[in-house]
Amino acid sequence: MNARAASMDFAVIETEHRSLWTDVWRQFRKHKGALVGVFVFAFITIAVSVGPLIHGVDPHAIDFKARNLGPHWAHPLGTDNIGHDTLAQMLAGGQVSLAVGLSAALIALFLGTLIGVLAGFVKSLDGPLMRLTDVFLSLPLLPLLLVSIMLFRDPLRSIFGPEKGIFLLIVSLIGVTSWMHTARIVRGDVLSIKEREFVIAAHSIGTRRHRIVFRHILPNILSPIMVSATLGIANAIITESALSFLGLGFPPDFPTWGRLLFDGTNFIQITPSRVIWPGVFIALTVLSVNYIGDGLRDSLDPRTWRARTAKKDQVMVPEGVGTSA
Repeated sequence: MNARAASMDFAVIETEHRSLWTDVWRQFRKHKGALVGVFVFAFITIAVSVGPLIHGVDPHAIDFKARNLGPHWAHPLGTDNIGHDTLAQMLAGGQVSLAVGLSAALIALFLGTLIGVLAGFVKSLDGPLMRLTDVFLSLPLLPLLLVSIMLFRDPLRSIFGPEKGIFLLIVSLIGVTSWMHTARIVRGDVLSIKEREFVIAAHSIGTRRHRIVFRHILPNILSPIMVSATLGIANAIITESALSFLGLGFPPDFPTWGRLLFDGTNFIQITPSRVIWPGVFIALTVLSVNYIGDGLRDSLDPRTWRARTAKKDQVMVPEGVGTSA
């Protein structure tokens, strides 16, 4: 008994009591690409938000005397063929592109989470909802978007105006056609979590199903939802840029990065910067969001931070303790 008591007295157990989000942040900081992605995405977001106030040039202002100019003090990124300031249009276009990406990603995230939870939690809905998901996955995305825009563009323009109408149309179409992968991921996690002991215990004490979903299911599937959200933003920006590049996005007097890229292709030999700058900003934004998603995926993986916690939890036992008395 004395030897055992001595071993308990001399054993030093170092256990760091950390919350889940502290572990997530520590793992996220180790992902250099994710940190760079956060910095780049934050810089672009702040630039397109505050930049127009600092630059002070109207993106719609026309100066025929300053057409196709290269970079200089008055126009840091040059001008286009009718005298628009390229920097002002880049900043204004960035606001629209980011707004489209965030709005469409939220719609896709909501639909994917809703359908995934219903399919995983309600057994009778699993089959029909997954077949619906398969149908959407089998549809050719770009032709479907092109046909839908051709059909609904003019009615929405007449109701909401040319700018707001096309914005609502593009955001809705991208969101409605981008939820399928999120739904499949969420469904798989729900099927796993609903068999856990705490969910079974909640069922046994008569907890209502909607309370089980909101209090036990959803908090435990935040990881894949957050990762899907970041990847959805990048996908929405790419899709909007592709539609604008094909001439079916926003009107010509409403700049977006994709529209600027489309307008600059005819003048690539005269002013190549008109194509370079929108392409660079689209690539940087998409890459930064993808790296953020990779960092969140790695840091939210329980196997990663649990293994790291196990290494840090040390049990130090003095020499001689536990051996023969």
